[in-house]
Amino acid sequence: MAISGSWGKARGLGSAYDRAFGRSDSPWLSGSLLCNTVLMTDVVDTSAPNPKSFHAMIDGTKADWDHITEQIDLYNRSFVDRVLEHLTMLADDSSGFAVNRLEHSLQTATRAYRDDKDTEYVVCALIHDIGDMLAPYNHADVAAKILEPFVSEANTWMVEKHGIFQGYYFFDHVGLDKNMRDQFAGHEFFDRCAEFCHNYDQMAFDPSYDAMTLADFEPAVREIMGHGPRRSIYME
Repeated sequence: MAISGSWGKARGLGSAYDRAFGRSDSPWLSGSLLCNTVLMTDVVDTSAPNPKSFHAMIDGTKADWDHITEQIDLYNRSFVDRVLEHLTMLADDSSGFAVNRLEHSLQTATRAYRDDKDTEYVVCALIHDIGDMLAPYNHADVAAKILEPFVSEANTWMVEKHGIFQGYYFFDHVGLDKNMRDQFAGHEFFDRCAEFCHNYDQMAFDPSYDAMTLADFEPAVREIMGHGPRRSIYME
C-alpha cells in the first residue's frame, strides 16, 4: 500500500536508500500519514509529574483523564523512535553467534526484502527478536505483542511462534525436541512461520552477508507502526 507523506524525503533516507540499493520504487520513501503532522520537532517533554493529578485512580475525574490522555498521545509520538532505539541495543550481544543480534535482525529483514516480501512482513522480520534483551526466555512473545496492534493476525502468529519453529534447526543439539513445532501442524499459518524461519531467520548469521542498515529500514518501520494501531483495548 502506497502511503503519501514526508518522512523518507524529509529525513534524507529515501535518496540514500535508492543510491545504496537501486530501489527507486521503494514503498517506504514517502513515509506515513501520521508523520505529516507529527514530526520529531513536535514531540513535547512529558516527563515532569503533574502535582495536580490524583493520588489514587478512584479519585480521578474526567478532566484528569482528558489531560492524561492528551499527555499520553504526546508521548506516543516518539513510540517508533523508542522501538528503533531498542533495536540498536541488540548490537550489544552476540552470545557466541557469528554476528551480533542486531546484525542478525538486519540480515533477516534484508533477506525478506530482497525476496520481495511486503513492507509489513519486512518490518516483522526486522523486529522479530527485539525481545532478546529483556525477555530472553520468551522473546518471541514480546516481539509479537509489540507488533500485534499494527500488523495482521498472520504476521503476529508468525512472530509469536518463530521461537518454536526456529527450534527445528537446533533444539536437538540442546536436549529439546526439534519437532516441537508439530504441535501446530494443520494451523493455517504453519507454513508461513516455517517459511520465515527456513528462508530468512535461520539463514541470517553470515558475517559476510551485505545487509541493509537500520537507517534503511526506518521509513518502513514508521510506515507500519507510526500512524496509530489497527487494534487496541484503548480504541473504541
